Amino acid sequence: MATDKAAPLQAPHPVVPGLARAALLTVLAMLAFAANSILCRLALTQTAIDPASFTLVRIASGAASLWLIARATGRGGSQGGSWTAAAALLAYAAAFSFAYLSMPAGTGALLLFGAVQATMILVGLYRGERMAVAQWAGLALALAGLALLLAPGVSAPDPLGALLMVVAGASWGVYSLLGRTSRDPIATTAGNFLRALPIAAVPALLTALLSTGGARLDGQGVLYAVLSGAVASGVGYSIWYAALPALNAARAASVQLSVPVITAVAAVLALGERITLGLVIASAAVLGGIALVIAGRRRRV
Repeated sequence: MATDKAAPLQAPHPVVPGLARAALLTVLAMLAFAANSILCRLALTQTAIDPASFTLVRIASGAASLWLIARATGRGGSQGGSWTAAAALLAYAAAFSFAYLSMPAGTGALLLFGAVQATMILVGLYRGERMAVAQWAGLALALAGLALLLAPGVSAPDPLGALLMVVAGASWGVYSLLGRTSRDPIATTAGNFLRALPIAAVPALLTALLSTGGARLDGQGVLYAVLSGAVASGVGYSIWYAALPALNAARAASVQLSVPVITAVAAVLALGERITLGLVIASAAVLGGIALVIAGRRRRV
């Protein structure tokens, strides 16, 4: 009798650890994505490293980390990816680094995320995807939030920095779209990082030759770049890909809404940045608008 009573309690056990594992992996991945903004901003404001060198070290350490992960899991780390995706990856990483010379981490993360999502939505519309009225309203709200964030004023970001971050977001959106058909995301990402490495050496070399101050490598700055590439990017992406099988497309998109919020909070703690009322309103509009688009997709699936 005791055995019969205990039996029903055994069924949920295999499921709960799976859900807990997926939740933990998702949280860790979002923290890693937010850490990229914090580490880059820390390096460029509190150390002597220049953006081109930061990008080169980030790509190199990310390539090494992903190659090791791919090899350890039995994948061909240098065989995945494409040169087109590698170029998009470098465009994102380089524009991201140069933007953070003048861009607060919280504002930068919101601009980046908004540009990524806007790029993917607009490409979908170009390819013939249809949206419901609520989704169009969400897209309009998100774009209005970005316009508010960029509007001239005391707290408006530097125009060049904002443009570079939008370019970074658009490039990452293109990179994400190129990777949608990948059967092995870790091997593909590892291959893309390896291909991007020689291209990343070009702006670093030009900076060394043409810049007044030349290339600047700083021990602490290099450490931040290695952490950004090897841990926040390499390990972070691998964790995210491990979590994705437990998430449907809508949930995977929705959970990424947390990244700008995590970044803004972390920027207050690590960088002493202020969260302004304008940033809060713009964030609510952008993230709320994108949430409406994502929710509409979930209902239509």
